[in-house]
Amino acid sequence: MFYYLSKIAWLVIQPVGLLTLCFASILLVSFFRARKLVRLLAFVGLLFVLGAAQTNVGRLMLQPLENRFARPGEIPPPDRVAGIIVLGGGFDGYVTQRRGGFELGGSGDRFVETLRLAKALPDVPVVISGGEASLIRTTEGDASIAVRFFTEFGIDENRLILESRSLNTHENAALTKTVIAGLPKGDWLLVTSAFHMPRSVGAFREQGIGVIPWPADYRTSGTDGFAIGRDDPMEAMSEVSLAIREWIGLAVYAATGRIGAFFPG
Repeated sequence: MFYYLSKIAWLVIQPVGLLTLCFASILLVSFFRARKLVRLLAFVGLLFVLGAAQTNVGRLMLQPLENRFARPGEIPPPDRVAGIIVLGGGFDGYVTQRRGGFELGGSGDRFVETLRLAKALPDVPVVISGGEASLIRTTEGDASIAVRFFTEFGIDENRLILESRSLNTHENAALTKTVIAGLPKGDWLLVTSAFHMPRSVGAFREQGIGVIPWPADYRTSGTDGFAIGRDDPMEAMSEVSLAIREWIGLAVYAATGRIGAFFPG
């Protein structure tokens, strides 16, 4: 139920949803000839579009998330690592299901980095956590796609442990805890997008899983300052959307006890 409520709520509060509500409000208010309110709503909508599409405000919102956990300078020695956990979201399951193979999506760096770690640590297990999480269409989950991806690049299938039921970050952690229960204890390298790392670390800690954050898929330089003018306005809007979703996710997870602090560090 939490998964479906969060998906439906996000359809409303994401930038496109908010703009739709703004335009709908303008249309509704226009019938009552409330010109001042129409002008106010139009101004707010215009300001939002210009700010989101023509500045780097999205990156500035993502930057503290990405800077929260630095990637270790060196890969830890094998005797310190129980295994590698990579969170789903790196493949385009819709296209892959229809065309075969393994089509990387916007967060595909997660799996590229995990492949590098798996080759550098050839004796540790690799857990792929991620089910089929689309709300409106049938896709193939990352866990099953990842088997083809890793074996194609020489990783022994016997090293792969699939957790293919999770639909969100909390379930990633809770269900991963189940699949690694019988394995030797130790710290796990946790691989996910850098902006998603604080919430992920908090969720895994809440489940009692020791993790070494290993961020990938960076979207910012780490030292960006405010700037105006973007070559790709749609990318800028996407960054704003991504940042809003992650900050709201942190707030909701903290409020519901899924993480122990609003901004895990």
